[in-house]
Amino acid sequence: MDVLWMVPLLLIPLLMWTSSTFVFYFKKCFYVAWMMCLALIAIPLCILKSGGRDVENMRIIRFLVRHVKYFLGLRFDVSGWEHLQTEGPYVIISNHQSSLDVLGLMEILPDRCTMIAKKELIYAGTVGLICWLGGIVFINRKKTSDAKSVMTDAAKTMLDEQIRLWVFPEGTRNQRGDLLPFKKGAFHLAVQAQVPIIPVVFSSYSNFYLRKEKQFKSGTIRLKILPKIETKGMTTDDITSLSDKSFNLMRSAFLNVSDSVTQSNGPLRH
Repeated sequence: MDVLWMVPLLLIPLLMWTSSTFVFYFKKCFYVAWMMCLALIAIPLCILKSGGRDVENMRIIRFLVRHVKYFLGLRFDVSGWEHLQTEGPYVIISNHQSSLDVLGLMEILPDRCTMIAKKELIYAGTVGLICWLGGIVFINRKKTSDAKSVMTDAAKTMLDEQIRLWVFPEGTRNQRGDLLPFKKGAFHLAVQAQVPIIPVVFSSYSNFYLRKEKQFKSGTIRLKILPKIETKGMTTDDITSLSDKSFNLMRSAFLNVSDSVTQSNGPLRH
């Protein structure tokens, strides 16, 4: 029986060394399981600290999550830190490639900042509960009227409680090597609250992570924080031009940082 227990212990390192598909699934499963365990640790800490749902709980979540990148062999190279040194509420917008974005988000998350996320996330076990405790704003993406109502409430909350909100304007995960057209919710939010937008760009993950090809290697993610875009004086008539301006700035930065990472590390071979 003792010998049988040793078989998987010997097989795992062997498969990690020889099978990229095994590495992909092992890292993915580990990531999900470890995040759920961290959430289990964070839940009582958040309740003890704040008594329940509070954006200040994001400090605990941020502290607990920041080490996860090391287990996955990831490193973040951040530029533009000075652009986050902005007082008061603002809206952060970024591109969205996979659930790994959470690690980059926690790498630079400012104080009193939480996220807008799809409603389904609240049902994700311990992770869903810790998201709720962290003050994450949940929206129903399938009902436009509900989403607009939530954004209106979020704008009021931003000003009343002096918080920042992180939004993924593409609306869904995208690993196609470019940005998807932006949805307008984040820009309605910023204009309604008359707060600045700070764009953040994650470089392409394609040099270390390819979901369809089942590849997940070590790699560097470049995070570029762009200068803030003011919205004071803007109205709903300016939403489209604001969205287009943000998209063009972020797309240009995305292509630049992604090219620089590829040149440094080389493309991931399929």
